[in-house]
Amino acid sequence: MALSKEQSTGTDQQAVLDAQLQLWHYTVGYVKSMALKAALDLSIPDAIHQHGGSATLPQIVTKVTLHPSKIPCLRRLMRVLTLTGVFSVHDGGDEPVYGLTPASRLLIGSGIMNLTPFLTLMLGTVFVSSFLDLGEWFRQKMPGPSPFDMANGRDIWDLCNHDARFGKLFDDGMVADSGFIMDIVVKECSNVFQGD
Repeated sequence: MALSKEQSTGTDQQAVLDAQLQLWHYTVGYVKSMALKAALDLSIPDAIHQHGGSATLPQIVTKVTLHPSKIPCLRRLMRVLTLTGVFSVHDGGDEPVYGLTPASRLLIGSGIMNLTPFLTLMLGTVFVSSFLDLGEWFRQKMPGPSPFDMANGRDIWDLCNHDARFGKLFDDGMVADSGFIMDIVVKECSNVFQGD
C-alpha cells in the first residue's frame, strides 16, 4: 500500500524521510564506486605513497596527471574517498593531509598485496554495463544470455579471446585477486597443505 499525503504526518514524517534517505543512498551509491575508480585511474594511492604515506593536495597533484582546472574537483573527490574510508584526512594547518588506510594500502602499485588490477576490472565499463539493464535480463526466458552477455554481445571468455586489451585486464585482475587470497590462505591455513 502506497503512502498518501494524509498518512505522512506527525511521527510518520520521520519514517517517510528515513525511507527517502535509504532510497537516496541506493540511488547515488555508485558515486562511491566511481570515486574509487577515479582514484585508481589517477594513481592517487601511489601518489600518497610516494610522499611517505601522507600528502597534501598540492603534493598529490605533483604525482598525478590532471588538468589544472580540475584541482578543485580533486579536492571534492578526496572528500568522497575520505568519507568512505579509502583515505584518511587530518588537519595540516593550511592544507588537509591525506593518508593511506588499510584499504588504500591494498591499492599501491608496488605493493605486495595490490588489488588495483582486480578493482580496475570490476569497476570498468565492461563489467559495470552488465548491471545497467538487469531489469531487462529478468524479463528474458531462462536459459538465456547472462547480464554480461546481454551487455557485451558475448560471454566473458569470448570477449577475452577477441579483445586483447580486455583479455589482459581480465588476466591481471584474476592474478591479483587469486594471489591476494592464496597468500592469506597459505599463511593462515598452512597446516592444510602439510602432508602426513
